[in-house]
Amino acid sequence: MSVLEQKKQIVSTIADQLKNSKTTILVDYRGLDVSEVTELRKQLREAGVTFKVYKNTMTRRAAEEAGLSELNETLVGPTAIAFSEDEVVAPAKILNNFSKEHEALVIKAGVVEGQITSVENIKALAELPSRDGLLSMLLSVLQAPMRNFALATKAVADQKEEQGA
Repeated sequence: MSVLEQKKQIVSTIADQLKNSKTTILVDYRGLDVSEVTELRKQLREAGVTFKVYKNTMTRRAAEEAGLSELNETLVGPTAIAFSEDEVVAPAKILNNFSKEHEALVIKAGVVEGQITSVENIKALAELPSRDGLLSMLLSVLQAPMRNFALATKAVADQKEEQGA
């Protein structure tokens, strides 16, 4: 296989990842040492997030192929890309928390559900509770009326009992 064919295959792979990911985040990792990058990769892997470094020229071509050519302006300097096909919030949460602890990691841009989004939106997404946390909140909201009704019924029963005694 020729070098050109290999490069076309890589561009196609990147384009597919950009299209199929629920969340894609581009970061500048310049200044992180090997142990820090290893720790970041471990955290992302545990959350089911793919973290890769590709050449910017190949990523630019893939972004154009995926209809995300606006990303090209952020593809300058060392750029790593986190792809998540399952979870929307996890990569944003992990990368945002890691960037707070390690100032060398800088979030450049992101794509959420096929739409390019700003760094501010990625950080806001990172502050959202996890899926389990949101489900827990929903459950407590759904239980509140039933709990209040039970408390009111008990109060009325107690009041009637006191009046009867």
